[in-house]
Amino acid sequence: MKDWTEWLKCFDPVNRILTPMLLPYLESHRLEAGCDEAGRGCLAGSVFAAAVILPEDFCNEELTDSKQLSEKKRYQLRPIIEQEAIAWAVGIVTPEEIDQINILNASFLAMHRAIEQLSVQPEHLLIDGNRFNPYAGISHTTVIKGDSKFLSIAAASILAKTYRDDYMDELALLHPEYDWCKNKGYPTKAHREAIRRIGITEFHRKTFTLLPEQLTLDFPS
Repeated sequence: MKDWTEWLKCFDPVNRILTPMLLPYLESHRLEAGCDEAGRGCLAGSVFAAAVILPEDFCNEELTDSKQLSEKKRYQLRPIIEQEAIAWAVGIVTPEEIDQINILNASFLAMHRAIEQLSVQPEHLLIDGNRFNPYAGISHTTVIKGDSKFLSIAAASILAKTYRDDYMDELALLHPEYDWCKNKGYPTKAHREAIRRIGITEFHRKTFTLLPEQLTLDFPS
């Protein structure tokens, strides 16, 4: 088993110093699950989250924050992550639930749902971001920009992103007028213009600012 001491010296979790390479674990010799979400800033669609436990000796130089990768590369890495991970899972929270509990809590809930589906229970959780609702007594560490610091979080970001993109591509077949096949539900000019022109669908998040003049609009319940 590898000794990651030198790598760990490159990361200060308190001061959030960027590491020169992605780390496999915060602490070696324990099972850590990396968690990340996708779709938090969208106007439509569910929010997805993934949890991934990687082997301590896992190594892939191409694995990094999903936002830094091309779509093609994300989909190339997904089967590698799924095949080599000790365990992985994806959790989903619907637009209706997002409207009920707000997007921050929905992101945490999506992570919880991913964690509870893992075939192996982790001993620690690495959470991308700076906030998290504790899960089932498992200790956790929040890491700002964790998807560019830890392999397991980067892996989770890729799974969450690609599975959500697949989902939005399916919704785009139902509602092609919103250009979801390109914008994946994010607030692009084309997406907002479609909302202005034809209104919203059952997949839109009604508590979000869909248009600047939203306060004057009467959306049906």
